[in-house]
Amino acid sequence: MSMGLMQGLLTLLLMVLFIGIVVWAYSGRQKKRFDEASMLPFAEDEGTQGKRRTGEKNHD
Repeated sequence: MSMGLMQGLLTLLLMVLFIGIVVWAYSGRQKKRFDEASMLPFAEDEGTQGKRRTGEKNHD
């Protein structure tokens, strides 16, 4: 096997892998899961909610 053939096969394999990841990420079945994950930075911990409402500081 020549080096050019191996590089071509590797390029083809990586391109197919990339297209597969893109199709998976944009598939409709993943939308709900990704929407929930996108809201995680805005979710508050249960233990800090009461302290923030009363103005107490969290000393954890």
